[in-house]
Amino acid sequence: MIKRALKNINLLHSFECAARHQSYSKAAAELCISQAAVSQQMRQLEENLATQLFLRKSKSMLLTQQGKALLSGTQQAFKLLEKSINEITVEEIAGSLTISSTQAFTTLWLMPKLSDFSAQYPNINIRVMSSAQFEDLKEQHIDLAIRFGPRVKENTDSSLNCEYFGEDPVYPVCSEALTKKMDFKEPKDLLKTWLVSLENPGCYDWPSWFEHTNTQGYQEHQQWTEVHSTDMALNAVLNDHGFTLAARYLIIEQLKSGQLVMPINIPHPNVVKRYFVYDENSPKIARLNVFTNWLKQEMNATN
Repeated sequence: MIKRALKNINLLHSFECAARHQSYSKAAAELCISQAAVSQQMRQLEENLATQLFLRKSKSMLLTQQGKALLSGTQQAFKLLEKSINEITVEEIAGSLTISSTQAFTTLWLMPKLSDFSAQYPNINIRVMSSAQFEDLKEQHIDLAIRFGPRVKENTDSSLNCEYFGEDPVYPVCSEALTKKMDFKEPKDLLKTWLVSLENPGCYDWPSWFEHTNTQGYQEHQQWTEVHSTDMALNAVLNDHGFTLAARYLIIEQLKSGQLVMPINIPHPNVVKRYFVYDENSPKIARLNVFTNWLKQEMNATN
């Protein structure tokens, strides 16, 4: 029975993918085959093992106890196999690296500094993707995700390394020109102008800041502007459209130049935690280390 199951390792590979996603359709997308092919492979594997591995519930494929046991075993086996292969096929520093992060980070922090990195490491070709989602690194062929927030660890696949590399405070900021037109001395003064907020601010929202500063009457405030991303919010604020909340690492250059100011120097109660997410057994690990070390040095230098 075991020999029949191991005879075609593709069945176990497809099983691991389907079990991890609890979905044949998502597994099909990652494996670049049809959903029908995944379904057929799982039937074949169950026949070879003479046991049921999945139970269908609505649109999800839930694992039986036998399926859970097999998933644990296959993941450990594939991880060991992948590590062994990577040890003998590890790539040099030169080559490509695909990086994913938020639109705000890639636009405001990474892209302005990318020329400095390329000057130091001209043999590393960087491909940058921006997304606010927790992408599947394997499915999207992403080598490194730079993620921010309080729930990164719990949203990271256990097979990936989630490396904490610091945190930043969040402040209300506005343009210097606006402070010349209006007087902002205490938190309630922000209610005299426009407040720019993200459509989905998460835990870095205005109500939390106003509650933290014991500001009364913010619930009745009428001048709100909602935008999709932090870079859009900062663009509005740089053009004198009120205040927005922003992590300090994103606006450090604008603060130094005086384009943005913090007239009310009270941080948001929630800080932004920063993480690198990657496969520590990646054949590109030498290249990954070069990039992450450079990024950490740059962040420490600007702070």
